[in-house]
Amino acid sequence: METGRTRRRLPLAYLGVLPFFVYATAFLFWPAAKVMFGAFQDDAGGLTLDHVQKLFDEPYRTAFKNSIEVSLVTAGLGAVFGLLLAYAAIREGTPRFVRAGLTTFSGVAANFAGIPLAAAFIATLGTIGVVTQFMTEQLGFNPYDHGFSVFSKTGIEIVYLYFQIPLMILVIAPAIDGLRREWREAASSLGASSWQFWRHVGIPIMTPSILSAFVLLFGNSFSAYATAYGLTGGSVGLVPITIGFYLSGNVLDDPHLGQALAFGMLVVLALMMLLYIPLQRRASRWSR
Repeated sequence: METGRTRRRLPLAYLGVLPFFVYATAFLFWPAAKVMFGAFQDDAGGLTLDHVQKLFDEPYRTAFKNSIEVSLVTAGLGAVFGLLLAYAAIREGTPRFVRAGLTTFSGVAANFAGIPLAAAFIATLGTIGVVTQFMTEQLGFNPYDHGFSVFSKTGIEIVYLYFQIPLMILVIAPAIDGLRREWREAASSLGASSWQFWRHVGIPIMTPSILSAFVLLFGNSFSAYATAYGLTGGSVGLVPITIGFYLSGNVLDDPHLGQALAFGMLVVLALMMLLYIPLQRRASRWSR
């Protein structure tokens, strides 16, 4: 009788997750399939490698280089500073309101991107921004006279860190909570210093979580579009902006080349995952 009830309830369980599969198919699997096939099609619908081969030519090669560089820099710095801030707020002895305030701010800042974020940084660090004007008038130092520009690739990296660091804080906080107090006490009772504890216990245990967060930050930066476009207007070559040019048709109109560029992004992310998996496995052995 119990088996019969399980069999009767099983279809109802599938019905509960059916909306998720419909949503994932409509907005993830089907568009990804369209990109995969469209990258190898010409205007007549035939198969061709011309669009994919163009990815190795300029300006597309530079666009991929810029996107990968921005993603690596912001993911690396975001992971480091986010980890340090999260540990400082969560560790034992820190007032509870510090963690609550940092978590609340991170939840807002991690989702504050796009045109509003670009406009905020232009108003702050633009040529006539508040901070720029203060430095020029009060300190006699204009950063734009010394090579800095918020409308450059460096400016994009600075703006991306605004949401990369808070995202790292949110992602890594549970891993920091997982560091038990008993482990540190046991290490101290055995004569281990703070550095030895982190070298042999803390860092190996947290490495899988840090690697996972780094991959997440890389993908988050690699696929960002509106913030960079609102900040630079497309003057800095990034892959998402270039795809937007080809798919919108305002200046250029070649959807298959745009799909080829998207296919290239999928390849880069796949290579990132292939690099991450063995590192994650190796790190997991350290914590066993």
